[in-house]
Amino acid sequence: MPTPRLRRFLTLATGSWPARGYLALVAVSLLLTLLFPDLALPVDPTLLTAPLSFAGVALPFGPGSAAEGAALTPAVGLWLLWLLLCALVNAAVLGALVEDRPPVARAPRAEAAPSAGGRAHRLRALLAPAVDNWPARGYLALVAASLGFFLYAVYLSPDPGFAGVWPTLATAPLGFVALLAVTPVSGWLGTLAFSVGVALSGLFNAVLLGRLVRRVRLPRTPVRPREA
Repeated sequence: MPTPRLRRFLTLATGSWPARGYLALVAVSLLLTLLFPDLALPVDPTLLTAPLSFAGVALPFGPGSAAEGAALTPAVGLWLLWLLLCALVNAAVLGALVEDRPPVARAPRAEAAPSAGGRAHRLRALLAPAVDNWPARGYLALVAASLGFFLYAVYLSPDPGFAGVWPTLATAPLGFVALLAVTPVSGWLGTLAFSVGVALSGLFNAVLLGRLVRRVRLPRTPVRPREA
């Protein structure tokens, strides 16, 4: 029997039209990939389920694995299950974003223009989901490790190779935007711009992950009917 948190997670992943539409898009993409493996899809299912799906490069299954013959079918089956799990996580993130919230009463503003302290407080509140739970902090640690490896390879390794692929995959899909944006820039400025873009992309993903964790842990309080 599903636990309350698992039920809450599945409700977030399937309880809104944006989440269901996203899951339908992933399902269609997977179906086309299986039926027409040589078809150039505009959006790959792995990219649709990023960034978690890119962790599959470390898993010993999937279409790109060395599995052959009788081992190929279970390998592809495990790959499909992995992508569906990644899709459920992303759908739950969408569900957490669009979920209705009870109205919060706001205190009247003392002045028309927001103060610097008020802006800083709102910024801290906005970024708090990225650091107040272990899943988001663990993800940020992974992003920091991949970025650190990239900087080590660029400045200390004689052959950096494709070190930038790891922070790009870890912060997908926005990591790809950061990579494309700095491609025309070379030298230390390009490295700096890419590092900043990757860090911001990872922070954005961590905030979304933290919001999901909050929603799963803290069910929405039912609205009480008004008394006559």
